[in-house]
Amino acid sequence: MFEEDDFRTIAELQHLAFCERQWGLMYLECAWDENRLTAEGKQLHDRAHLPGTESRGDVRVASSLRLHSFRLGLTGQADVVEFQKLPDEVGNQWSGQGRAPGVPLDNSRGLWVPFPVEYKHGKQKIGLCDRVQLCAQALCLEEMLNVAVPAGAIFYWQPRRRLEVPFDAMLRSETERYAVRLHQLARLGVTPVPVYGKHCESCSLLSLCMPKALSAGRSVHDYIRHQMERISEEHP
Repeated sequence: MFEEDDFRTIAELQHLAFCERQWGLMYLECAWDENRLTAEGKQLHDRAHLPGTESRGDVRVASSLRLHSFRLGLTGQADVVEFQKLPDEVGNQWSGQGRAPGVPLDNSRGLWVPFPVEYKHGKQKIGLCDRVQLCAQALCLEEMLNVAVPAGAIFYWQPRRRLEVPFDAMLRSETERYAVRLHQLARLGVTPVPVYGKHCESCSLLSLCMPKALSAGRSVHDYIRHQMERISEEHP
């Protein structure tokens, strides 16, 4: 169990799963460089994070719901959590053992299952980073409400498509592994070295990261020395 002072954010977990060096630059060195993708993504999240609740038939929608997990040492804010009404017979069949299949809501009959929804500006990424972020929200909800959260969704704005994400054993295990890694790196306080890949080209921190120059195990000092030697050779 973690103390609140040791909490890290769920947003950090997504950056870490995307690229450990990006996480280090942002959260250890406080480096940030806006580009078109990040600016448009911020606008989308600002709209999604307008606090409030609304009803849509058998769905209750809560925006900007604060989340935390003492077990994983995480805190954050869900874009949207939909509470979907369960059939009455499901609630009646629950024995009271383990996590509840749903939670009661004020002024509403029956049980309602949380369904977190994360909004992303671009298209679906290769890798698990977005799914890890969403699963972390589900793990927080399960701990906070003692309720089972079997699935959620990511809405990708570019194709305007909603991708449902089941929280299976593999995704839960990976999410918990990244949470452990996040706290390890935070305690070390050292920015990881870069590993160049296709994902680097869309990163707003590309010019600060210098993945091509440093990914072969060369230090910043070695890179600067090499550049100075090259300039000396070109301009003797």
